[in-house]
Amino acid sequence: MAQVDTFFKQRDKRRWVTDRLASSVIKLGGITVLLALVLLIFYLIIVIAPIFSAANITPLNHKALPGLSEKNTPIAVGIDDNAKTAFTFTEQGQLSFIALGKVGDSHDKPLLTMNVATDPVAFRAAMMNSRWYGYANHQGQIIAVHPKFSNVFTSNGRHSSPSVSAFVHSPVQLDPAGLPITSFDFAINANDAIFIGQNSENDWQGMAYSKPTQFNQTNVEPLWQESRLYFPTLNIDVKDYRVTPDGKTVYVLSADSITVLKSQANKFVLREVVPLSSAGKTRIGNHLALLSGANSVLVTDETGQVSQWFDVLKNGERHFTYIRDFKLAPNVNFVLPDYYRKGFYSFHDNGVIENFYTTSNDRVFSKRVTDNIPLTAGISSSENYLITANLGGLNVYSVNNSYPEISFSSLWKKVWYEGYPEPEYVWQSTAASNDFEAKFSLVPIAFGTLKSAVFAMIFAVPIAICGAIYTAYFMTTRMRRYVKPTIELMEALPTVIIGFLAGLWLAPIVEMNLLNTILFMTLLPVVILVCAFIWQMIRQYLGVEAYQGWVALILIPVVLGFALLIMNYGHNVEHWLFGGDVRLFMAEIGLDFDQRNALIVGFAMGFAVIPTIFTIAEDAIFSVPKHLSDGASALGATSWQCLTTVVLVTASPGIFSAVMMGLGRAVGETMIVLMATGNTPVMDWNIFEGMRTLSANIAIEMPESEVGSSHFRLLFLSAFLLFVFTFVVNSIAELVRQRLREKYSAL
Repeated sequence: MAQVDTFFKQRDKRRWVTDRLASSVIKLGGITVLLALVLLIFYLIIVIAPIFSAANITPLNHKALPGLSEKNTPIAVGIDDNAKTAFTFTEQGQLSFIALGKVGDSHDKPLLTMNVATDPVAFRAAMMNSRWYGYANHQGQIIAVHPKFSNVFTSNGRHSSPSVSAFVHSPVQLDPAGLPITSFDFAINANDAIFIGQNSENDWQGMAYSKPTQFNQTNVEPLWQESRLYFPTLNIDVKDYRVTPDGKTVYVLSADSITVLKSQANKFVLREVVPLSSAGKTRIGNHLALLSGANSVLVTDETGQVSQWFDVLKNGERHFTYIRDFKLAPNVNFVLPDYYRKGFYSFHDNGVIENFYTTSNDRVFSKRVTDNIPLTAGISSSENYLITANLGGLNVYSVNNSYPEISFSSLWKKVWYEGYPEPEYVWQSTAASNDFEAKFSLVPIAFGTLKSAVFAMIFAVPIAICGAIYTAYFMTTRMRRYVKPTIELMEALPTVIIGFLAGLWLAPIVEMNLLNTILFMTLLPVVILVCAFIWQMIRQYLGVEAYQGWVALILIPVVLGFALLIMNYGHNVEHWLFGGDVRLFMAEIGLDFDQRNALIVGFAMGFAVIPTIFTIAEDAIFSVPKHLSDGASALGATSWQCLTTVVLVTASPGIFSAVMMGLGRAVGETMIVLMATGNTPVMDWNIFEGMRTLSANIAIEMPESEVGSSHFRLLFLSAFLLFVFTFVVNSIAELVRQRLREKYSAL
């Protein structure tokens, strides 16, 4: 007896140790999962947070220039990407490179000084990112130069070695009669250049240069060819004008209108005259500036306010259109477009410097940084440094503005992008041109996520729930042993295989048999009901028992036969109703059709979601205590009444959880939507059009995004939104499930 007690004591001790060990392992696993989840959230927040940080401008350096005076004021200034070297152009035609030493160091000699022009009449800076500058003299000539920043490395370290290059045909004889050029503009590219201007008699002059490509003589430098340009007569008082870098468009500003000239061969023709009053209020034009990319024009009026204009396609033709005003601080002195982004700086008489990002019409920062009014300003090509000049010298500022294109309005509101006919939600992170306007609206891809999930749930929920009800309540036990594991086994099928079959096999079949597919989906429930009615009549006629658990097998040949009937004769219906091609009929009524669309996603993702919903819902229904339905039957309820009033009510928490779990999986699905949607970020509930989802967008664009860029961080924001949505869905599901369980626990 003692031996038995010892045996049980040893066994109980071993069981206690095993239980404690298992409990510790489970707790450790749970804590590890929670810790990993917290770390994941923390990492997402760290990556996302910088795009919402405020931009700032900070004074960095001051450099006094003794040579400046009221007779020799700076009219242009530039700075390199390291804030080590700057250059200035003065009214007397002098170009100087200056080393930006330590604060207060003002006795260093210029690194390079040269006289570009003698007694110049006019000066013009081309677009900021070209870094070409020009002077006009009294002989009607233009001298264009290009200051360059470079470094040399010696035993003493790195030193600045600036240089200057001139246009190959400099000076350009713009006025053939030699009259002084009082104003001009120009653009110089690798293979072409254009110079336009007005002489002292207000006559327009123009010269174009081009360098033809020679395919056969690769070792011979092709010669530049020049041609004179001709302009229409413009009876307006010209305030300012700008030529685009490609030389195809000239914008001319007068006091009350903007004239648009387009290039045709060797002349410019008048395309349109747009009154400034079309902006909604009376304004007097004063100055023009081209944004980066030269697709938008900034117009500054005499009150100092700035508006944006660009071409918009209307009725098949492009029209120069007012887009938006910017709510700037008062007393704007001048504006400076960004080097490569769609923004600009405004400099005010009170020393305030503001930066606006035009796409979202957001003020990035506004700060009073000096008491001296700047005469001119420049920005580094990296846009990390800003330099201003006045008679007191040069002021250098450090600019922290890494993500100006990200704001609440750009992410979640309609934006009027360059060239678009109206404000829209658009996601376009890349383009063929470096000057494109980034379009980072999350609305289309968030909409696509919901669209794909909705159509998948429309397809999956009725099939899964009805299948779960029949399997758990009506099906025989023997048949259930085969059906339930078979459906659960569907969940093991890789989603990449489902997406592959949907995109490459199912989508072409549906495209070629579109009407047949619609007829099959629409008429199949009717066929099943008719089949059930016929079976009921046969059962009553033959006297078969009321309950037959294997009766569902009858539907298999019925469904297959109906599908075969539709495939063979559906095209006759299409020919009769739609002239042989339903897609052509849809196109005529303005209904678009894509091969990979929401219908295909509904089939494929619904097929993937069905096992999840079915398994949870079937377990919930099957777990309803038998005595509840037996009690209802004893009180005279039919099987259907027992199901609807007792079983489904009791199992409703589990059924709701099943639906929410399926929705969570549909929202987060990646491979199916990646391969079967076409990945077009459009906003349309049309079931025959595709979409782009958050998860597919991350999978497509993450490998190509630049680490640390706005695009890169927005993709992490998309992942965070998916996590938040899934968390909210699961939380709501759990809350509703608990309340339903409490409500029906008395049963």
